[in-house]
Amino acid sequence: MPAVRRKPQPAIVNPRARLGPRVRRVDVHSIDTGDTAWLLVSTALVLLMTPGLALFYGGMVRSKGVLNMIMMSFVAIALVTVVWLVLGYSLAFGDDIGGGLLGGFEHVGMAGINPDTVHGTVPEFLFATFQLTFAILTAALISGAIADRAKFSAWMVFVPVWALVVYVPVAHWVWGPDGWIAKLGTLDYAGGLVVEIVSGASGLALALVLGPRIGFRSEPMRPHNLPFVLLGVGLLWFGWFGFNAGSALSANGTAAAVFLNTLVAGCTGMLGWVLVESRRDGHPTTFGAASGVVAGLVAITPSCGWVTVLGAAVVGTLAGVVCSFAVGWKFRFGYDDSLDVVGVHLVGGIVGTILIGLLAAKVMTHGAAGLLFGGGLGQLGKQALAIAVVGLYAFGVTYGLGKLLDRYLGFRVTTEEEIGGVDLALHAESAYEHAVLAHGGPTPGLLGHHPGLFPPRHEERRHGDEEDDQTADIRE
Repeated sequence: MPAVRRKPQPAIVNPRARLGPRVRRVDVHSIDTGDTAWLLVSTALVLLMTPGLALFYGGMVRSKGVLNMIMMSFVAIALVTVVWLVLGYSLAFGDDIGGGLLGGFEHVGMAGINPDTVHGTVPEFLFATFQLTFAILTAALISGAIADRAKFSAWMVFVPVWALVVYVPVAHWVWGPDGWIAKLGTLDYAGGLVVEIVSGASGLALALVLGPRIGFRSEPMRPHNLPFVLLGVGLLWFGWFGFNAGSALSANGTAAAVFLNTLVAGCTGMLGWVLVESRRDGHPTTFGAASGVVAGLVAITPSCGWVTVLGAAVVGTLAGVVCSFAVGWKFRFGYDDSLDVVGVHLVGGIVGTILIGLLAAKVMTHGAAGLLFGGGLGQLGKQALAIAVVGLYAFGVTYGLGKLLDRYLGFRVTTEEEIGGVDLALHAESAYEHAVLAHGGPTPGLLGHHPGLFPPRHEERRHGDEEDDQTADIRE
């Protein structure tokens, strides 16, 4: 039997960092097929998370906005892909042009990269695609904060611009080899800063720009399809293994440990949330269980490669408990974060990122250690500084961009369109036939824009059809 080749396990603080220009181009035979195969699978898993998010968000909104919610996620795939390949990847992972703030322009349009170009042990095309799937998901996450009231046309302008001015710089700061946060020594394994805090802070900014939905605080706005929510969470959880374990960029022991940490945190996050619901509200809910899973997964994202299995259990539990309370803050403070992007992603991202400063173990980091593992306050301070800077930057720039688009394009739909439903108003479609009937037919003025949308049999409904009326009322 031939000897098994064992690759050395160096102390890697930033596994995503692109190698320097002198060692980027190596012979194609240096590609590790095992690492490449794992990253191909991981990339597909992370891409699947965005359709999973579409179902998750789609089930959480009312029936008259489900298609719009799904479309906001799906169109982000197309928009961010174009921006990333043209300019985003180069600015995020290109050679630093000064101060650790932004990458260069050497890979505009993916120039200088071919099938033989290698990043570490995988093709650079694959590395760039893997990073692209993270950018797509981050943009799509923001849509949950502005559900039921945003113009789709404005969203299509917002997404590519936001990706360039918010996501790309932060990705360079944290994951670029010369990014200033990376040089500071802040740890973020798979996106607590870059994905979770950025999307949460940006979602809060847009929610403030657009204002609350009509009926916020006074009308129940319950999820219209809980099976959709649970299916979406299942797809998200499945994809999260690629999200976190794929960030090792290798098929090795670290990836296996991260994989297990991801599973553990999702489980304990669910248990933590359900425990709070049971004691506070008297009953556990399927919606709470689903939200707890996401909270645990969000929090373990930055810390999955730095904490032990016991640490992952602690991270998930605390996230489930804290986020179960945080989702109610919007009613206290008056911001309408429709689908709890702030309460789960921003708060969960902060929990997971700050806990690195307490729970990071040398056996995982091969260097840095958290306060509870003999590392002192230094790492905790680095984590806190990065949270503050990234959160404020994402919030400030997104708020400014949202205000600019609202002024010149209009970011919010009209009152008539919001009451009638954004699916019909913006897409000329309805997910459920009875959902249109439950709202008394089309909103006045809309039918004229979409002739033929409603066949004559809809306009000639029998007044005695009580069963249909009751079904529609229950649905709403």
